[in-house]
Amino acid sequence: MRTLERDVQASQRSIALIAEMIHTASLVHDDVIDDASSRRGKHTVNKIWGEKKAVLAGDLILSAASMALARIGNTTVISILTQVIEDLVRGEFLQLGSKENENERFAHYLEKTFKKTASLIANSCKAVSVLGCPDPVVHEIAYQYGKNVGIAFQLIDDVLDFTSCSDQMGKPTSADLKLGLATGPVLFACQQFPEMNAMIMRRFSLPGDVDRARQYVLQSDGVQQTTYLAQRYCHEAIREISKLRPSAERDALIQLSEIVLTRDK
Repeated sequence: MRTLERDVQASQRSIALIAEMIHTASLVHDDVIDDASSRRGKHTVNKIWGEKKAVLAGDLILSAASMALARIGNTTVISILTQVIEDLVRGEFLQLGSKENENERFAHYLEKTFKKTASLIANSCKAVSVLGCPDPVVHEIAYQYGKNVGIAFQLIDDVLDFTSCSDQMGKPTSADLKLGLATGPVLFACQQFPEMNAMIMRRFSLPGDVDRARQYVLQSDGVQQTTYLAQRYCHEAIREISKLRPSAERDALIQLSEIVLTRDK
């Protein structure tokens, strides 16, 4: 029994490794798409070695992740984690588009947020639970916990783009506006300042759009509203994980969801 337990734990650790590799590959590819020159205070792969090598480097990391996933040998887990890769690509396509209707626009933003960020965390949590427990109820709890933490994480990231300085973030702030992206703080601010609609639809492409949009956001309660929404997602994550029996691991996951809200970079 102990040998089996060790094997399960080794496979679960492999899921963490695979998830990090998928995440890293997606960041390398993201930096190519966004033509980004810095991340976490360091030069990006494409800045140092160029776009072609960056794309190939991302592909290589993904292929290594696929090999590690195949070695686990569990078809359910393989299916769960390949869904992450599909979601990442679909999320990137969603980011390229936008909606005219305000309600559709927010739903579009949250769907993109799930696919680009939360799917990785949700499905990684689910995969680990599948390896450790046969109960589908536990698998769903793990998935919902990861989904809610993941969305909250990205909402806070979108807030920090307006509230942190470049040194803290390790990348230029207002980066999303410069890429033409309307994130949570912008969409909430637009409810108070409807004149932002035209800027959102033209993806902040005219001279002065980025600075004006930033000022509107800071004058509005967009940052507070987005933070409040992140808190709601974190509370939902805690509610889900609290369905499991008490343990040090469960407490650590609750603490993790609280750290998501308080980070400043």
